[in-house]
Amino acid sequence: MSKIIPIDEEYFFDGNVIISQTDLKGVITYANKLFCSVSGYKAQELIGQPHNILRHPDMPRAVFAKMWETIQGGQAWNGLVKNLRKDGLYYWVDTEILPIRDEDENITGYIAARKAASRKDIQETEETYKKMLETE
Repeated sequence: MSKIIPIDEEYFFDGNVIISQTDLKGVITYANKLFCSVSGYKAQELIGQPHNILRHPDMPRAVFAKMWETIQGGQAWNGLVKNLRKDGLYYWVDTEILPIRDEDENITGYIAARKAASRKDIQETEETYKKMLETE
């Protein structure tokens, strides 16, 4: 006799990808279970907060300036981000952010998908970000 194993639909559809959505100002409107688990926050602690609640001080402002310029211009942005967990630890993610559009093609928000960054990419990016921080 086989046993039926329930599948968590959100996990099934999101896979092993951290997903969040924000409004036009970067305020979190959705966070999947994996995002909550990795960041150490509960969903109710994230929803309504600016996404920069996770900003690690090692992240250069110029990276986010370029990100905002890109997504507000209607384009996808991809890059490595070092995020700060609720407990003070950090994690690196390879991030892609896309504008969300309504039926008239107006941007109404943003959706981000993240996966674990590779060690090689982290090492290369850390060096670049350190140099950028020195000039800020």
